[in-house]
Amino acid sequence: MTGARRRPVVVLYERIADAVHDGTYPPGSTLPSEPRLAAELGVSRPALREALLLLQEDGLLTVRRGVGRTVNDTPPQRGFEHLQPLEEQLSAGTPLRVRALRRAVEEPTDFTTQHLLAPARAELRFWESLLSGDDAAALSQEWAAPDDVLEQAHPEFAAALRDAGRADRTSMLAVLTGASRGLPLTARSAVTATLLGQRRGAQLGRAADTPAVLVTQVVRAGDVPVLAAKHMLPTGAPALPVLQST
Repeated sequence: MTGARRRPVVVLYERIADAVHDGTYPPGSTLPSEPRLAAELGVSRPALREALLLLQEDGLLTVRRGVGRTVNDTPPQRGFEHLQPLEEQLSAGTPLRVRALRRAVEEPTDFTTQHLLAPARAELRFWESLLSGDDAAALSQEWAAPDDVLEQAHPEFAAALRDAGRADRTSMLAVLTGASRGLPLTARSAVTATLLGQRRGAQLGRAADTPAVLVTQVVRAGDVPVLAAKHMLPTGAPALPVLQST
């Protein structure tokens, strides 16, 4: 999700949540007092108080009488608003296993033409992967933009894809995020309800009429789309947290 037009309290919420998740305020620690925290963050106390109340409602903080606001011992995972590989999003601390089903070069489809703006007869790297824990959990299909586009928009990602070879045990998004240290990425996703269908059902070992959630995702480096993906999560897959804000 992009940061356009977010309310200041939402931005402040995310700054504090980031500090919790990166260990600045580790589980069990006590936050500074409101006046001190407001001064450290350079914000007003009313805005800070509203953000802290939202963090309490969402399970990151607890108010303890005589102590103050403390970080919960097991703060909830960041949701789908935080760009990271699906195998980490769906994990409960340990990333799901990635098993390559197909690594190929394909011509554009309607999906990749729309989302990657790929011209006809372009060559796109395509990775199809099965994500699993104890059971098959999700199926991912990922496409990278054409090599010449990547060389201009994100040469580090282009080089990382070449070095990854077949990359049987990692996702394309994991390669992208690993090659993007310090480079801001943005992503947009859509979530729809569907059925697995015959082919995907066979890949996941489930019936074709199994209800599923389809997540489509497009990742950009600057204004250029560099990766497009479809993630299929059948009934029974691990929960995918989603943050909603106004």
